[in-house]
Amino acid sequence: MAADKNERPIKVVAENRKARFNYAIEDTVEAGISLTGTEVKSIRLGKSTIAESYADSKNGEIWLINANIPEYLQGNRFNHEPKRPRKLLLHRKQINKLLGAVDREGMTLIPLKLYFNERGRAKLLLAVAKGKKLHDKRESEKKRDWSREKGRLLRARG
Repeated sequence: MAADKNERPIKVVAENRKARFNYAIEDTVEAGISLTGTEVKSIRLGKSTIAESYADSKNGEIWLINANIPEYLQGNRFNHEPKRPRKLLLHRKQINKLLGAVDREGMTLIPLKLYFNERGRAKLLLAVAKGKKLHDKRESEKKRDWSREKGRLLRARG
């Protein structure tokens, strides 16, 4: 009973909405992030962005590059650097699988969502994706427009 009281809903902080348009997503993995205290507080305020960020490997580890977590205003001298690389926490098997996909098939690692899970831990939804060509983007634009138009027609008819 006491555990139910501490359970929180998933709180999405930042979302990379352009990723689904620019990339064909093959697989997703949930990863933890190694953060400092002021970074966690800043993320809780909901001001962070992952739109232009990506994940890369260094020394057999995966790092989140170019994610912007602004400085925490009350953090004074203990504050963090807003765009520093952050280590992603994954199991060795998951890391090997992701790095294999990146090396063999020319995929990229794109963050889709930054959120707090039920236990209040900061998590990152990481996608293994392949970049879309211009004609693929046009194709998905046409599909989206047609589904929108179809909905309008059905509403007008019924």
